[in-house]
Amino acid sequence: MPPASPASCTAEHPPPAGPGLVPASRAALFVGSDVFRKEAFGANHPLSIPRQSGVLELCEALGWFEGGVRRRCQAASPERLRAFHDPDYIEALRTAERERAVAREARERYRIGTMENPLFEGLFERAATAVGGSILAAELALEGHTAFHPAGGTHHGRPDRAAGFCYFNDPVFAILTLLEAGLERVLYVDLDAHHGDGVQDAFAPDRRVFTLSIHEGGRWPYSGSVEDRGGGRARNLPVPAGFNDSELDFLMSEAVLPLAREFSPEAVVITCGADGLAGDPLSKLALSNGVLWRAVEQLVELTGRTVVLGGGGYNPWTVARCWAGLWGRLSHQAFPAELPPTALAMLKGFSCDLVDDEELEPAWLTTIADTPRTGPVRSAVREVAGRVRSPRTGPGAT
Repeated sequence: MPPASPASCTAEHPPPAGPGLVPASRAALFVGSDVFRKEAFGANHPLSIPRQSGVLELCEALGWFEGGVRRRCQAASPERLRAFHDPDYIEALRTAERERAVAREARERYRIGTMENPLFEGLFERAATAVGGSILAAELALEGHTAFHPAGGTHHGRPDRAAGFCYFNDPVFAILTLLEAGLERVLYVDLDAHHGDGVQDAFAPDRRVFTLSIHEGGRWPYSGSVEDRGGGRARNLPVPAGFNDSELDFLMSEAVLPLAREFSPEAVVITCGADGLAGDPLSKLALSNGVLWRAVEQLVELTGRTVVLGGGGYNPWTVARCWAGLWGRLSHQAFPAELPPTALAMLKGFSCDLVDDEELEPAWLTTIADTPRTGPVRSAVREVAGRVRSPRTGPGAT
């Protein structure tokens, strides 16, 4: 299926931005829509949990939307969607929603109306609005902003079909928007637990785009081996189960950031999935949200144009806290020592069939920032860093 603070800081007091973090002069803007507050995906689906709605409500409870930082996105038109997606597929999705049914031929051809990619009310509007949000985020990035669109990150979508809970591929449209503006070097970094296959394949022939993906090895979509360099413009870093904060810091410093600086991007697009966090039911990684925040901040520092998207994440407590906290870091908010009652009530009210009661950590109900999850940097992680930076890795790689 499918698809940051130093270890010494206290849980609810991440350090302020400083050298090496997001410049205070670069305004961060939050891209969203009330469309994402609506229920979606139906019952018994990993994405039926409150995700974007949880982020919005948690940020609202914390008072983190003051000062005109929000931007409302609109659905991308069918004409705009054709810049990447096949017209027949777009029309099949619209027809299925209108008729509230999917014919067998359409289901088999376009992979819609399945358990993986179900049909639900408002599907087309929601998927098209995710694309519209990424387009808007890229336009804001071109103005020099760091634009955060947590409803984005549908990185598995294919031109002619749905895949891994993704109907359209909104990161592709963020990148296309930057390229259409005349940029010649766009970096895409995928921090989701699942390989960013749809984005890598979309730009494999394009010398203007360089993709980097850190993901759990041996997990769906079972692609993104370290030997896979996407025709020379991609690097993949598959990591083992139990991947910890120290190991992500290591890969960022020893592989991702050096490769990124060599590319010298004019803009960066980041998919920051929350499914690599400890406690997510669809991965076996063990990160804290703080190390993801730190990784994003380091990437934001590379250029004055950055788009930050959401992605996977199937535990409502870890998802809402991760993306709300990421917005807090990007927009330089003060993290409260104690959460306000409205935030506590919201977190307490979450439920998830994929997370058993005994797996529910008390800190998920009372804090934003996780306790750091440091550990040894294992040989498998060191090997990936070395191989991904070598001149050649595997047959045909460059």
